[in-house]
Amino acid sequence: MKKATKISLITLSVILAVGLLVASFGLAIAFNITKNEKFQKEKLVNPNLKIEVYDNNNNLISDKNMFNNQYIKISDLNAHTLDAFVSIEDKNFYSHNGINIKRMGKALIKNLSKGRAVEGASTISQQLIKNTHLSSEKTYSRKLKEISLALQMEKNLTKDQILENYLNVIYYGNNIYGIENASQFYFSKPASQLTLEESATLAGIIKSPANYCPINNPEKCKKRRNLVLSEMEKDGVISAEMCQKAKESELKININENFNRGQNSYSQAAIEEATKILNMPAKQIALGEFKIYTFYNESKQQALKEAVDAEGLGFDQAAISINNKTHGIEAFYANSPYSVLNVKRSPGSTIKPLLVYGPAFNENIITPATKILDEEININGYSPKNFNKLYDGHISVRDSVAKSSNVPAVKTLSYVGIEKAKRYGQRLGIEFDPRDSGYALALGGMTYGTDIKTLASAYTTLANNGEFAECYFISKIEDKDGKTIYQPKFVPDQVFREDSNYLNLSTLLTGVESGTSKKLNTLPYMVAGKTGTVGIGDTHSDIYSVALTTEDTVLTWVGDLSSNNIGKLVGGKEPTEMIKTYFNSIYSTHTPEDFTVPSSISTIEIDALEYQNNHTILKANEYTPERYKLSEVFSKFNLPKEKSTNFLEVTPATLNGKIVNKNYVFEFDASNYLTYELYREEADGDVLVKTFEGQSGTTSYTLPQQNQKTKFYLITKIKNHSTGQEVSSEKSNIIEFVGKETTSTPISQNKWYL
Repeated sequence: MKKATKISLITLSVILAVGLLVASFGLAIAFNITKNEKFQKEKLVNPNLKIEVYDNNNNLISDKNMFNNQYIKISDLNAHTLDAFVSIEDKNFYSHNGINIKRMGKALIKNLSKGRAVEGASTISQQLIKNTHLSSEKTYSRKLKEISLALQMEKNLTKDQILENYLNVIYYGNNIYGIENASQFYFSKPASQLTLEESATLAGIIKSPANYCPINNPEKCKKRRNLVLSEMEKDGVISAEMCQKAKESELKININENFNRGQNSYSQAAIEEATKILNMPAKQIALGEFKIYTFYNESKQQALKEAVDAEGLGFDQAAISINNKTHGIEAFYANSPYSVLNVKRSPGSTIKPLLVYGPAFNENIITPATKILDEEININGYSPKNFNKLYDGHISVRDSVAKSSNVPAVKTLSYVGIEKAKRYGQRLGIEFDPRDSGYALALGGMTYGTDIKTLASAYTTLANNGEFAECYFISKIEDKDGKTIYQPKFVPDQVFREDSNYLNLSTLLTGVESGTSKKLNTLPYMVAGKTGTVGIGDTHSDIYSVALTTEDTVLTWVGDLSSNNIGKLVGGKEPTEMIKTYFNSIYSTHTPEDFTVPSSISTIEIDALEYQNNHTILKANEYTPERYKLSEVFSKFNLPKEKSTNFLEVTPATLNGKIVNKNYVFEFDASNYLTYELYREEADGDVLVKTFEGQSGTTSYTLPQQNQKTKFYLITKIKNHSTGQEVSSEKSNIIEFVGKETTSTPISQNKWYL
């Protein structure tokens, strides 16, 4: 027993020694990381902070991009407003010294089990430090700095001072910073007048502003609001009755559409992009005096604004213009009280070339000439309808894209496969919810949809020979000393082969020539286009138009983010007219070049008769008349292999004759691709009486009566269009006129084969 006890004591001593050594080593590392970190009170309060954003000529953009320009004192806020934030974010705020050891321990165990920092357990004090002193990266070194600075701040400020600064700094979504701005925007009232329900709503948003936005995700927002209310009841700051009554109330927001904060300005979009690139809040970017340089083109920005405003629709509107070569966003304009770039909506039919036809071309499943039966269908309970509820029967892929037919798109998606199509979409930057797994995807039916920047960026792929690269507002970021700390790295991904990409692009050229984008067909240069209309019947929620030249990709959107009802407006009208106005402006002094046809593309003449009658794609042969040839582009990897056998057989026509009023009257059935020659037999050589070309159906010819005994016959001819040589059939049956009598003498072989 004594020996076992001795061994246990030795083991315990070793463990303690190792533990102390590790702890000492850890403290040494922590001290080394945090020794130079100093709390700076001046970083907390500065309502006039500004971030400098420059255009493509290094000139300062004059857009309004102020933030934190409204500040409210904690003494002006209701108690339930303060309690809501404390209950959900930091229950022990008034008792801890800046950090919560218990919560940190739980988070540490979880992070170690995951092998990375996934949970922060930050107190309100730590969050304030993170938003004013540090980046948002989830690393242990940043967390150590955050802890050190939070402890320092607690020694220099009161709890009310910390909470006041926190509420005026935190981000509430939609480019809103500070509770006063949030209250003015979401509820059209000062923060001093927030109700219990409204306070709980704002406290719930800040955990994840995108997920809990009351505009885009009202159900999630309400659920989060009710969680805040439950925590307040647990903490005893509201009664059970107050909690229940508040939970039962509807989520009511009252957006202040006149709240002028430049949330849709180009510079604000660049600032938001910078927060993601640098992984730090906007206020810290301002405090750090970073300079943001962009692809902003002043003349294009002005032209885009004028084009959008010219329509005067009265709904939410936005447009974005991207340079295809630089992948830079040169102009962005939105006329809406909402932060449009953060809004995800159904893309409607604009998704078809990206998610349906692009993959189908690339997988060699279809060609532009492929015919698909446009009909009423039901796939596992899903019955898509065409826009006009009419069906075209067999329709080519080219025409179905141009007309934006829905059923052929759904059928094509079924040929590709939903999961494979989504993988293509993901490579184009499009995100999908796990629930996005039905054929409605072909028509833009997504759980959350996508945003206009992502959609426009994906379309630049078609102008870049199938290569996708993410597009940016920002060209570079400099620190306060002028050192470049960031430049975008455009890493092209060959999503579609050159040939398949061109096939896709060519159908969009047809969309401009004769399809839903035909408002652009008077422009004197190559334009490819696609439109989209989201809604049923006369109630539409979103309309789009996308157009590409070799230089620019432009997307316009119109919607109503409050009522989801813009009536009968369609993508082929107002949004397309905006693009036409914009192109007329930016191309007033030059003309963009045409799209280049890749060497991997071949133009093939197919048999139009076979194509029309049997919906099959066969190469025209040497005897196919020009009027029965149809030219179409094909990939060298998916060429039509078989040649048509039409027109290789020449059958002598059956000639009928009679005498009417002393005239010979001849009749025969003609095909307009054949030539017919009427001959009269003579002893010294037959005589050509009449040549018939381009005749179709029953053909008649009248000749004055001649000799008492006369014979006539037909020769049928066809032309070899490769050599120019004509090939003749044998004689037809012979019609003999004897006096007033007529006889027909058939020939034994009435067909001649080429």
